[in-house]
Amino acid sequence: MVPLELHTQRPTPDPNSLWFSGAGAGAGACQATIRLVCFAHAGGAPSVFRDWPDHLGPDVHIVPMLLPGRGLRLWEPASTDIRALAHEAATALIDHGLVDRYAVFGHSMGALLAYELACVLRELDAPAPTHLFVSGSRAPHLYGTPFGAELSDEELLAWVRELGGLLGSGARSQFDRRLPTLRADLRACETYRPQPRPPLACPLSVFSAAGDRLAGPEQTSQWRRYTTGSMRRGHFPGGHFYLVGPHRFSLLRELRDDLARYNPAPGSTAPAGNRRRIQP
Repeated sequence: MVPLELHTQRPTPDPNSLWFSGAGAGAGACQATIRLVCFAHAGGAPSVFRDWPDHLGPDVHIVPMLLPGRGLRLWEPASTDIRALAHEAATALIDHGLVDRYAVFGHSMGALLAYELACVLRELDAPAPTHLFVSGSRAPHLYGTPFGAELSDEELLAWVRELGGLLGSGARSQFDRRLPTLRADLRACETYRPQPRPPLACPLSVFSAAGDRLAGPEQTSQWRRYTTGSMRRGHFPGGHFYLVGPHRFSLLRELRDDLARYNPAPGSTAPAGNRRRIQP
């Protein structure tokens, strides 16, 4: 006779599925021709990308990555190791079959994660991204300096507001909730050191914003050394947090145009493999 506890025991959840909690990793994929894996800024969450499907259209399947220490993973301590995060994210994407016809986008700290993810996937002999998009981020070798983790709570709040973040009603309570995660993310940026490795081969788009003190034109231009593929620049108004303001629509237009290159129009002579839908 089977013991009662075996009937009532709950299955152990797949830890890799937590990266996609609330994101619907397979939802909408059957209508899309390319995935866009997305990483938010320090202290940010996948909600940053909530309206992106409305602007990028059905041919792009948005896969926002949920990092530890936020959302449904709030119970997990936020990591202070960019490379470890990238390796865990890469494993989750591979395990869920999401590295077929995909591009990667990251803003600020998320840009570091996007770059490291592409490098880790290469080390694991996984398919390379069709395109890498980095936004609001200096080149990787320019990290490793103080980013605010050592500031007091009030100083850190003032600094984030100076950069254009946490404006409007409820900003203070939102800041207090995210403070431990924000500090961990900033520490991850401060301690990050890129490993010596060959440049990537995929096309690279580098986006920056006017008045961004964390990622100015000279700092963002140095991304050039990180790919042997093409690199183009995009520059918008709005400061470091343009991604969460009205100027994000300029970015979304750029992304839509770039990603459309991987979705040939009907009747195109492009190989059939370039037109196929991705699988959930």
